[in-house]
Amino acid sequence: MPIGDKSKYTDKQKRQAQHIEESYEDRGVGTKESEKRGWATVNKTSGGGKKGGSGSGRSSSASSGKRSTSSNSTSSRSSRGGGGRKSRSSSSSRSR
Repeated sequence: MPIGDKSKYTDKQKRQAQHIEESYEDRGVGTKESEKRGWATVNKTSGGGKKGGSGSGRSSSASSGKRSTSSNSTSSRSSRGGGGRKSRSSSSSRSR
């Protein structure tokens, strides 16, 4: 696949890029720059074209089956009060 080939993009991504390109052209940006910005925006929002290969269809919310125990230890620490820096109160005896 040569550089700049848009065949791996969905029809929706192509429409979005075209719309963004036209919007930039209406604002006075050049044609080539508008096209670059349109595709860059589509890549930023959707992660690029269609991805192939193993595991590409899995959602990011799928759990790996491993449990994290670090969150349990930090939650018990954060529930204790009193630790950390002491804040200055307005009634402290500072000279003004």
